[in-house]
Amino acid sequence: MVAVLTPLAFIAQRWTPTPRTLQRAALAAVVMTVVIIVTGGAVRLTSSGLGCDTWPKCTDDSLFATPEQGLHGAIEFGNRMLTYVLSAAVGWAIVSARSTKPWRRSLTRLGWIQFWVVMGNAVIGGITVWAGLNPWTVAGHFLLANALLTVAVITWQRTREGDTAPRPRVPRPVRKLSWVLVVTAGLLIALGTTVTGSGKHAGDSSDVPRMPWDWVDAAHLHAVAAWVVCALAIAMWLVLRVVDAPDDTRARARDLLIVLLAQGGIGYVQFFTEVPEILVGVHMLGSALMWIAVLRLALSLRERPLEAAGTLPARSGSSVSATV
Repeated sequence: MVAVLTPLAFIAQRWTPTPRTLQRAALAAVVMTVVIIVTGGAVRLTSSGLGCDTWPKCTDDSLFATPEQGLHGAIEFGNRMLTYVLSAAVGWAIVSARSTKPWRRSLTRLGWIQFWVVMGNAVIGGITVWAGLNPWTVAGHFLLANALLTVAVITWQRTREGDTAPRPRVPRPVRKLSWVLVVTAGLLIALGTTVTGSGKHAGDSSDVPRMPWDWVDAAHLHAVAAWVVCALAIAMWLVLRVVDAPDDTRARARDLLIVLLAQGGIGYVQFFTEVPEILVGVHMLGSALMWIAVLRLALSLRERPLEAAGTLPARSGSSVSATV
């Protein structure tokens, strides 16, 4: 009986990506996730959140934005189209992971997790439109995008590692401190949605509902969390020097401090200048870059050597027997 190959197995039999190609595919997913986060913010900041009247169509009668919907419709529809670009980037990562020799199942699974998060967030985006930009669904939409960014960054890191069990590079207390930093940074991002959900940029008209508290109070709480993250980042930077951590780990701690300094400056400037749209957009970009920096620092505290895992790609002429 002849085994029937799946499309991915069929491609894997005929193509072996280089390690650099695999890494670029994973990085493309990271970059496109950041792009979709920023452009999603642009939709809200230009009051284009309801530029398309419904979902999955843009109007009841048209899949595409119509001239009558004007610039707002074009912006909202353009952001929807970027979801397909993001899906293509994730698809490239999945195909590259599946085609690596030998096959790395863990990378393929991470790629598929990204795919399903993208699909799930597309549905949440549709529910957000149906709900008239309810701030709670808007917040969920943003947080799920950050969950996608988390998986994408982990996948990108794993393309440069083997598949053995992780081996620590720093003492256990330092690793625990890094997890406190990760959790606190995640809380900081979540608190940012409470500022957005109660703030001035509702995403469409003034009739859009807001979260039931004053945005200034939410901003103050968000700032407190930001200072805690900064304190933890400084502590990590100092501790890593004390324990003589590897150079690349200390460099990532330094990078995080730089991102936090810039992000904090932008945050305070936007607060005292009545939150202009352009600064809010830059702050959203900074939020994504901060989260990437936090994750990369945490992931650098352990290693999975490539040689020990035997994951160096096989030569292009090698055969593959897997059929799934």
